[in-house]
Amino acid sequence: MNLALLLTLGRILLSPIFLIIYVYHVQLGISLFALPFILIGLVALAELTDLFDGMAARHWNQVTDLGKLLDPMADSIFRLSVFLALTQGFVNLPLWLVLFFFYRDSIISLLRTVCALRGFTLAARFSGKVKAVVQGIAALTILSLMIPYALGVLNLGLFRSISFYIVLGAVSYTVFSGAEYLKANKNYIKKALAK
Repeated sequence: MNLALLLTLGRILLSPIFLIIYVYHVQLGISLFALPFILIGLVALAELTDLFDGMAARHWNQVTDLGKLLDPMADSIFRLSVFLALTQGFVNLPLWLVLFFFYRDSIISLLRTVCALRGFTLAARFSGKVKAVVQGIAALTILSLMIPYALGVLNLGLFRSISFYIVLGAVSYTVFSGAEYLKANKNYIKKALAK
């Protein structure tokens, strides 16, 4: 166990915290106005742990196989938890839309694992890093739009419609990045699946 792994595990632990605070904010005594600021803080904290766990691993030579496995998994778990939470409550994103994030990450993770077991390492792609940024921006934008909604400046119908199209844009890039990853690694995947 090292600092980099602790930061990665911390990001995983933030996932249920985000979900609980968003879904049960009324029971927890959190006002609608305070809610987006708390949620934005949690997302920012998760993104910072993502930045610092990589820096810590490289700076103190703490790069481990477990860390390489857990880091992208922690990202997926946190971001998926955010978007799944937003299928509930007043944001009410369609579940089918959010499931594209789940399917993309599950397929890529499965292929990475199979290839690793066969002795092939599938390198991360730049499009995957952009995908993470796009998803992060989408989540933060929706959370930021909660502020004018809470103030009564943005009506619920328009808020939900804007949120839908923001996530649709993120889903489009997510699907593209998955296809690009498969295309770039198709030879390795073929070799691994043929064994």
